[in-house]
Amino acid sequence: MNQIIEYKNIGKSYQGKWVVRHCNLTINEGDFLCIVGTSGSGKTTLLKMINGLIVPDEGDITIFGTRVIDQDIISLRRKIGYAIQGDGLFPHMTVAENIGYVPRLEGAPKEEVDAIVERMLSLVGLPLDSKEKYPKELSGGQQQRVGIARAYANSPKILLMDEPFGAVDSITRYQLQEDLKHIHKQTDCTIVFITHDMHEAFKLGTHILVMHEGKIQQYGTTEEVKNHPSNDYVKQLVEMTR
Repeated sequence: MNQIIEYKNIGKSYQGKWVVRHCNLTINEGDFLCIVGTSGSGKTTLLKMINGLIVPDEGDITIFGTRVIDQDIISLRRKIGYAIQGDGLFPHMTVAENIGYVPRLEGAPKEEVDAIVERMLSLVGLPLDSKEKYPKELSGGQQQRVGIARAYANSPKILLMDEPFGAVDSITRYQLQEDLKHIHKQTDCTIVFITHDMHEAFKLGTHILVMHEGKIQQYGTTEEVKNHPSNDYVKQLVEMTR
């Protein structure tokens, strides 16, 4: 397996309080990593360091073998898909314009952008006639699918997802989880996915990172975490899923 993301003794503080410290972690190409933990445990901080939205106060993070701080941040972000809760779509743009946004920025010709849009709609299971609709004309689940399609549109090697299904109903969430598992198998993109839900983490992830109070409690394959919790905190989370 090729290493794609590495955290080296990472630390980040806000107003004198460390939210993450002494974090060392390697993520390999093709992994589906679910980061689990309570609010304030450092999950989103770790995620946003990958695309440079947050800069560590200590240590280094490398992406594609190069330190983030040594890379052109705009170019890096265009290689990394980003999907958040509530989809983050541009309300004044059609579905097609939202999905094709980054390829257009990269200078792709119209014919190529159109082909990407159609391919992405097919990937996330949306009909082609949704291209000219605006986000407000779609259901919450459809909007979330468009958000995923936009995140994948530039064929990213890495996809960051910050609780993307937290704002949809349970039935829609189940279907989106199934769709995302299928998409991951089709594309083999490396996914870093934040969730509060251990059930969701076990369902989706190839690997799980459990965070608590800014420290890694356990990192391993889904089976390792499920069958061999490293401490009482992780054991308690696992038992809640049984």
